[in-house]
Amino acid sequence: MKLETLKPQFQTAFPRLASGKYVHFILLRHSQSFPIFQTDGILNTARTQAGINTPENISRLVLFKRKQTTPERLIGREILRSFNFTSSEENNSNYCQYNGEKSCKQCPDCIIYGFAIGDSGSERSKVYSDSAFSLGAYEQSHRSFTFNAPSEAGTMSEGGQMRSSINEQDHILPEITFPTVETLRDPTYESFIYVLGNLLRTRRYGAQETRTGTMSNYLLGIIFCDGEIFSNLYFTQALYDALKEKRDTPIADVCIEASNVARQLLDKEPVRQSQVIFDTQLEELLNEVTAIYQDEIQLQATLTTLYQQTQTYSQTFGALSGGKGKSKKK
Repeated sequence: MKLETLKPQFQTAFPRLASGKYVHFILLRHSQSFPIFQTDGILNTARTQAGINTPENISRLVLFKRKQTTPERLIGREILRSFNFTSSEENNSNYCQYNGEKSCKQCPDCIIYGFAIGDSGSERSKVYSDSAFSLGAYEQSHRSFTFNAPSEAGTMSEGGQMRSSINEQDHILPEITFPTVETLRDPTYESFIYVLGNLLRTRRYGAQETRTGTMSNYLLGIIFCDGEIFSNLYFTQALYDALKEKRDTPIADVCIEASNVARQLLDKEPVRQSQVIFDTQLEELLNEVTAIYQDEIQLQATLTTLYQQTQTYSQTFGALSGGKGKSKKK
């Protein structure tokens, strides 16, 4: 599938109101080390039905939505700073503070992923995400590890005294799978490239990400349609049913099964599908997107156009418009 052939699917500019254009990224998030997804010091879990056709309940690890989109946003913001579209220096005119009161309100991150600054304005995210659930049970997906912080000498004692910096923490095990659907609403071509690039480039999720948390995003399919589709939990339960009799399935085979399950679920959704991309068509498209990110000139041109789009939107409809683009109440 060539990127050029997809251009009619996209908006030429960000609209003020939703117009029924959705792009769904179907993926498996797969742990490659020992990530930590926790709140208040413990891993997040939920008790759910094991499968759609498997009635018993199991406990599952939960990857909350912000723990997915935050690392992806930060990767995107890193790229924006590298091309000087935003700045981390407060005295610069293009300064943008992440999740703070000094968001610029006009860069691609602010407009696509949204922001809220009290009375100073807000923007609803155009990226829809939800909590993801582990394919397998919590009991087989985590382990508690003891860790310590040695002194500079590399020992657990300092000045003849034993250090007390020993603790224990639950970690998610490697090769734990979280089936996920991430959705982009009313995208322009350039915003599609930006969000997809963030998905493909993000490698670490969760707490302590400089030391652990490596994950792979296996993109299985991209769906263009006029509405939202199945939830992460429903996708997880359907895949659980499909793999119930197959133990220790390699991730390559899980991806194949997940693609088949996703297509079966799509056939039952009350949406009009304008483009469905899987398998070799997806591989061809991802090769083109990868080539854009490897080419500084192409990437800068794409981001320049995107920045112009988000600026125009912000000044016409967004927080910088002063209400000019919004209909007045009668």
